Amino acid sequence: MEKIPFVTKEQLEEITMQYPTPFHLYDEKGIRRTARDLYEAFSWNEGFNEYFAVKATPTPAILKILKEEGCGVDCSSLTELMMSERCGFADGSSIMFSSNETPVEEYILAKKLGAIINLDDITHIDFLKETCGIPERICCRYNPGGIFSLGTDIMDNPGDAKYGMTKPQLFEAFKRLKAEGVKEFGIHSFLASNTVSNEYYPVLAAIMFSLAVELKEALDVNITFVNLSGGIGIPYSPDQEPNDIFAIGQGVREAFEEILVPAEMGHVSIFAELGRYMLAPHGHLVVRAIHEKHIYKEYIGVDACAAHLMRPAMYGAYHHITVMGKENEPCDHVYDVVGSLCENNDKFAIDRKLPKIDKGDLLVIHDTGAHGYAMGYNYNGALRSAEILLQEDGTGRMIRRAETPEDYFATLEGFDF
Repeated sequence: MEKIPFVTKEQLEEITMQYPTPFHLYDEKGIRRTARDLYEAFSWNEGFNEYFAVKATPTPAILKILKEEGCGVDCSSLTELMMSERCGFADGSSIMFSSNETPVEEYILAKKLGAIINLDDITHIDFLKETCGIPERICCRYNPGGIFSLGTDIMDNPGDAKYGMTKPQLFEAFKRLKAEGVKEFGIHSFLASNTVSNEYYPVLAAIMFSLAVELKEALDVNITFVNLSGGIGIPYSPDQEPNDIFAIGQGVREAFEEILVPAEMGHVSIFAELGRYMLAPHGHLVVRAIHEKHIYKEYIGVDACAAHLMRPAMYGAYHHITVMGKENEPCDHVYDVVGSLCENNDKFAIDRKLPKIDKGDLLVIHDTGAHGYAMGYNYNGALRSAEILLQEDGTGRMIRRAETPEDYFATLEGFDF
């Protein structure tokens, strides 16, 4: 799949006249299109809802766009709950709270906001009861353990994950929660991350639907939703084919009609908590080449660093790079594209074939709309970049300003700047 920026060089030059690089740029038109396609793909399920994973892109302007498209939010911390409330997600059904090792104050706020609390562990039942009481609607997270695979392809290792309950624990949790007065139950599971396969959601759905039927028949509980969580990924590299959300929706529908409908559970709602799928392709990290170095390798230094995009340094993750204005030139140079941190893993690309890069060139680093800005940090005193929204009319609007040295020093006591 060819990687084409959602912005032109001319648009970027105009935006950079007002907002200097580096910055994260988001495509409003693309975000709305993806949300609409998702809801269309699952329109066969009357109660379907997407709870966007706030951790992927915790930016109010983005959350408000998704809210306008009918999405809820999935929160995992106090500040994410607070941000979601201030963005208008507080109507009793628009927040899913999925956390682990959860502090008291987070459960208290989640319950106050009417969020659907997703319990990560059976011990949290007593903890929740003692802190703020058991709500009448609740969800429990399931971890089947072992290795999760699709055919011969190992996708992930749930047995090594810290999340969720074993199957016996889940049954015991439902039994205890029913005794505590819970009237509506949901189940949740996350078995693999960033899958580029149309089979993942349907296979997961079949596992979860079968589990829902077992729970209902064994415990006579009212299961009203199944949360398939996230895991639908994107093609970071051009040689990967993207997921087909309509094929995925149809695959889940087939499992639903085969397993839940015969068990008289056709009323069950399907929930998703997609973050990467919703936002990653609709974000670019826009940087400028400021240095070149010729030693044992050829280096291009840019005005951003791993503090602005951690994934390549942390995971060795691939992010495609476009040299703006040189899209049709031959990729006959091999570069390491690097940042300024005093860490040798501060590299956006290693041995990457690119057109000749000159100082001053604008580079677009693709697929940074999720887990890009969100994973930023201040090592070496690096300051976080601005976030800019490419609006539907093609103009740029700042939705978060860049950090300043004053911001960096603001929490220090006894230090005058």
